[in-house]
Amino acid sequence: MIFRIIAIIITIVLIQSPGLASIRVLNRISQTEDELRTMESGPGTYVSARDLSRMLGMRDPFLNSERHKMVLYIMNHRVKISGKTSFIIINEKVYHLPTPVRVENDDLYLPAEPFFLILRHTIMPRIIYDARKELLDIDKVDFNITGLTINEKANGTILRIHTRERFPEKNISSFVNENGWFYLTVSGGLVDSSEIIRSETRGVVRRITVDQLDESVQLAFNLRSQIEGHEVYQGNNPNEIVITLRTPLSKSVDRIKDVRDKWRLNTIVLDAGHGGKDGGTVGRKGTKEKDITLDIAKRVARLLEKNTRIRVVLTRDEDVFVPLKKRTKIANESNGKIFVSIHVNANPNRRVRGFETYLLRPGKTDDAIAVAARENAVIKLEDRAQKKYGKSSGESLIMATMAQSMYLKESEELASIIQNELDDRLSSPNRGVKQAGFYVLIGASMTNVLIETGFLSNSIEEKNMKKPEYRQKIAKGIYSAILKFKKSREKVLAEG
Repeated sequence: MIFRIIAIIITIVLIQSPGLASIRVLNRISQTEDELRTMESGPGTYVSARDLSRMLGMRDPFLNSERHKMVLYIMNHRVKISGKTSFIIINEKVYHLPTPVRVENDDLYLPAEPFFLILRHTIMPRIIYDARKELLDIDKVDFNITGLTINEKANGTILRIHTRERFPEKNISSFVNENGWFYLTVSGGLVDSSEIIRSETRGVVRRITVDQLDESVQLAFNLRSQIEGHEVYQGNNPNEIVITLRTPLSKSVDRIKDVRDKWRLNTIVLDAGHGGKDGGTVGRKGTKEKDITLDIAKRVARLLEKNTRIRVVLTRDEDVFVPLKKRTKIANESNGKIFVSIHVNANPNRRVRGFETYLLRPGKTDDAIAVAARENAVIKLEDRAQKKYGKSSGESLIMATMAQSMYLKESEELASIIQNELDDRLSSPNRGVKQAGFYVLIGASMTNVLIETGFLSNSIEEKNMKKPEYRQKIAKGIYSAILKFKKSREKVLAEG
């Protein structure tokens, strides 16, 4: 009789208590296999927090038995768990589980599938739980996005996302949401979220969140204020994704007055490319770029001086060598409002023809990068060139474009007008507005563009360039573009 009563009691206990079992853990990080205690209860399997800490923790967990709270330290991340609630906290961000955490003896049990899914999307992208096989597979993560640095500038904020590799441009996308968040998505990115979230926020960035998906990562930046625009660029040495967030100017009355005065287009600086010992490109018939650019610049200057009250400054008015940095120095010291650098192009493919206008930004095409490299080659003729200019790509160029970002919109507008005016006058193809890292534009504190008026490497265009009437057409196109830009800008200023 006694044995029968004991058997009934045991049966009742087994029915009322959850069933304890285990799943196999394949840990590729430590090259070990282990058993993770589980509990079958209600809708599914629950896993032991203590066992997880033993397998993955960098140190012993923090445990408050009375309040049923535990903190796991997994791969430099903090995972806070509370018994009988359905919320967990990973690196201070709250996540919701579909069912509450179970309390059993001196341990906490988490619903396996949703918990491992959260880990995979946050701090452990290489963890896979297979409920059917009762297997937890933990692989080593080689993060290719490793950190973040934020720098505040007078007219915006620079974000440098440190990476171990350069991503294809198509893999990077960004947008600003009306809700005040800026989003960057990197396809193929694996992020060390703890390093990103620990980054010190400053400038326009208020808060950072990270969402690791199966095939991409999304970084979200909560902004303190509106931005005028943004640019995304990849740098090498070190590898990084660089983002510039441009902030609008102050709307105070004094500031508006200063800006209006600054934008009165009363001084134009014309830069005839090359000169002196720097001949620039040379056509097959011996036509030199330095001669063509000087002639066009003088023709534009004569048109402006004859027909307007605009003051014109030439960086050179004869065949002399002027270092690139001195050209923008002349422009700045003259209080120039527009800087136009005039050049003639070349290409190994002698069939290539046309005119194009460039902005100072990192080059996006091989052609643009090649044009900038050719125009920048003049620094080899200067003393201590490397010390003066550094590299045309990477941080120095990003800093230069950031410094000039307040002029970017106006530079784009001027470039577009120039292309339209030349298109109306020339039979040569319109190759559009492009961007590249030209040294001659770096440091110009004003609207600035570089015009490639044609290709001396093309026999037809070289023949045209030798004709005074053709050069006059180019000059009239540039002159007309400057007047149209001046009218549009001063109309905006007049309207406030």
